[in-house]
Amino acid sequence: MRIIEGTTEFQVQEETAISIGKFDGLHQGHQLLVERIVKKKQEGLKALIFTFDFGDRPVLLLPEERREMLRKWGVDYLLECPFVESISHMEAEEFVRKILVERLHVRYLAVGTDFRFGCQRRGDYRLLQRLSAECGYEVEVVKKACWQGEEISSSRIRQELEQGHMELVNQLLGYAYSVTGEVLHGRKIGRTLGMPTTNIVPSVRKLLPPNGVYATRTVIAGELFEGITNIGYKPTVGAETWKGVETYLFDLDRNLYGEVLTVRFYGYERPERKFDSLEELKNRIGQDVEWGRTYFGEAKEG
Repeated sequence: MRIIEGTTEFQVQEETAISIGKFDGLHQGHQLLVERIVKKKQEGLKALIFTFDFGDRPVLLLPEERREMLRKWGVDYLLECPFVESISHMEAEEFVRKILVERLHVRYLAVGTDFRFGCQRRGDYRLLQRLSAECGYEVEVVKKACWQGEEISSSRIRQELEQGHMELVNQLLGYAYSVTGEVLHGRKIGRTLGMPTTNIVPSVRKLLPPNGVYATRTVIAGELFEGITNIGYKPTVGAETWKGVETYLFDLDRNLYGEVLTVRFYGYERPERKFDSLEELKNRIGQDVEWGRTYFGEAKEG
């Protein structure tokens, strides 16, 4: 997959099938759009995702996570366009003619029913349809994906994530929400308690569920290991100044320092709290482990 970033002077020579949007989370609704443009590769078109780079705002998917998913799904081009005045103030019809047609050679567009674009969001799928015959492209308007009668959106997923409703978050996304990072050296308190843990510090841009304990599966070199994860500041052992992701793996005890792990979140058990002693903390973690084993004993693989 070719990534085009950091420039408004982009050009693609091949004829393309395009979908446009923020694509934060790549949830089930986004996946419908991606599937449509990837299918058009059978007709000789290149699948292109057009999205904007909004800088440092918090996101469900970090740029590198989104890139990897789109690459696996068969997208040929990912255009991360800077959100600058020359683009954001462009009239919708001009955007179609100068960007989509002249520079990106669009022959097929897949957009949602609520798609808006151009200056003051005046463009919509109806404008795309009106210009399609003249400009030589096809438009497919894709209905929004729904879950239990409600439309799936990134804003709804963010709301559920803030509440720690991980099972619902994962249903809306169509995959397990995850955090990736390099294993760092911690205080090694877990090891003294007989429960060695891995510690990663996610990007400050990555949205996290509430501080607390979760049932998780950790991806290590392509293998999945079940465990429990605490998000927070470890208040019982002196408190950290940064929010970390600390995981105890049920059936693995090996040196993972320096390795890059991905922790997938499934169920929420309890909020993070400060205990009066390490012994009390150890007893509570023991209960958490039993809860986690039971959770995965009753849950389906995912």
